[in-house]
Amino acid sequence: MSSLSLLRLAARSSGPTFFRSSYAARRVPAASSASSSAVVVPTFGVAYGNNFSTSVRRQSDDAHAEESFEEFTARYEKEFENVQDVFELQRNLNNAFAYDLVPSTSVIVAALKAARRVNDFPTAVRIFEAIKAKVENKGQYEEYLTELKELREELGVNLKEDLYPDQQ
Repeated sequence: MSSLSLLRLAARSSGPTFFRSSYAARRVPAASSASSSAVVVPTFGVAYGNNFSTSVRRQSDDAHAEESFEEFTARYEKEFENVQDVFELQRNLNNAFAYDLVPSTSVIVAALKAARRVNDFPTAVRIFEAIKAKVENKGQYEEYLTELKELREELGVNLKEDLYPDQQ
């Protein structure tokens, strides 16, 4: 049997886990009707449950409704306020910068504060690199820098241009 067939077999099983850590006992009625006791038969191997999905769950059309820029800003501000570790911070940044828009300064402020809260200096520097890559022209980048200058100085976040001036 090929490994692909085994994977398909495992995907079609009906148990919560692939292998049981210990065997489970299954009660089987005794052969004679005179005896009222049941025979306990241990079962090994594949458990019952569906471990792998072979189809994609259908989402409702409401989940794909377009959100306004204000809703986007409010959602990501809330996401960055709830960040607890570096992974969440970087995941939220990747998601925020994946859209065809530049996040507002309030989202950037929340992201920088979250980076400081989880003590991740490199990600804070990369936030400004992402802004520079995302804006249409250098003037917009300069506007972001002037608007966020006080917060940058307060948090001690340097720009890549300041850290490596000879690479320009």
